[in-house]
Amino acid sequence: MPLILTPLANIPLIKPGDDLAAIILSALQKTSLTLEDGDILVLAQKIVSKSEGRLVNLATVTPSARALELAACVEKDPRVVELILRESNEILRYRPGSIIVEHRLGFVCASAGIDHSNVAGEGDAQEEWVLLLPEDPDRSADRIRQGLEAASGARLGVLIIDSHGRAWRLGVVGVAIGISGLPGLVDLRGQPDLMGYKLRITLIGVADELAAAASLVMGQAAEGTPVVHVRGFPYPLRQGSLRELLRPKEGDMFR
Repeated sequence: MPLILTPLANIPLIKPGDDLAAIILSALQKTSLTLEDGDILVLAQKIVSKSEGRLVNLATVTPSARALELAACVEKDPRVVELILRESNEILRYRPGSIIVEHRLGFVCASAGIDHSNVAGEGDAQEEWVLLLPEDPDRSADRIRQGLEAASGARLGVLIIDSHGRAWRLGVVGVAIGISGLPGLVDLRGQPDLMGYKLRITLIGVADELAAAASLVMGQAAEGTPVVHVRGFPYPLRQGSLRELLRPKEGDMFR
């Protein structure tokens, strides 16, 4: 079965409190798509964060002494640095223009995933607002999946994705940060290859592979297509979580 990714049109600008499951169902209807068992909906992190009210007005943020010190080193707004510190377990690296952290959710990323692009709040200048990652992306994905399954009667998966850089390559790619109803990893150890040899170390990050594919369809700038419908995912659906994809610290050679 081919893997088919279809961006959903007619997704409005999302506001705090919006019901994403209902919005997706409406967009599916306008796209003439009916949900079937095995389908997956991939959502950009930004619309999930906006629906959950994760907008922060920088005018309300008072930088700590640590934030002021770090902001001077990295040449960033001390208020943004304060939010980065609040959203992080640990600062791993920094230099002018960049802060690499272990996010409180456990993964390594730049600036704790805090976003300044395409973000605006009611009644204030656009540049005063930033967007934090969802509080618990797995829980967010699970809630959206349950709403879609209840309405459609189909067994589905939901993936929430963000754009991350990589330690060993240039360029950002889509990665999974919230998973519900599909695997994060597929373990092929013990299975034979074409020559009959048993695989010994092959773990496939299938959620990240799908995230990267969906990110291509969504785009990274002003495309306005934050939801992608996926049909033909080549692995059985099961409950998964972000934790599957996180490398233990003792095995992380890039720290």
